[in-house]
Amino acid sequence: MARLKTGTRLKSAVCNTQVMVVAAPDADVDCSCGGHPMIDAAATPPAGLAIAPEAAKGTTLGKRYVNEDGKLELLCIKAGEGSLASGGVALVLKEAKPLPSSD
Repeated sequence: MARLKTGTRLKSAVCNTQVMVVAAPDADVDCSCGGHPMIDAAATPPAGLAIAPEAAKGTTLGKRYVNEDGKLELLCIKAGEGSLASGGVALVLKEAKPLPSSD
């Protein structure tokens, strides 16, 4: 667990996924990808880890992922095979807000 700041870059320890923190709560956050904790973008991943089958839904480049309450938001800057989670709960793709009609 770590306290995340806006602009922090993280990467997966098991796949190519990289994210940038867009919004984070003012508390310690447990971020994972592929079933393993995410690491600093400059860190070397530990050897011998594999993606957990239940966390292999993948990430999509340029998409934002949020937790249930919307306080944690991550922007995918490099796609990968692992899926994102916080506290063991999968993050969901943030949907675009519908534009008002121009009738």
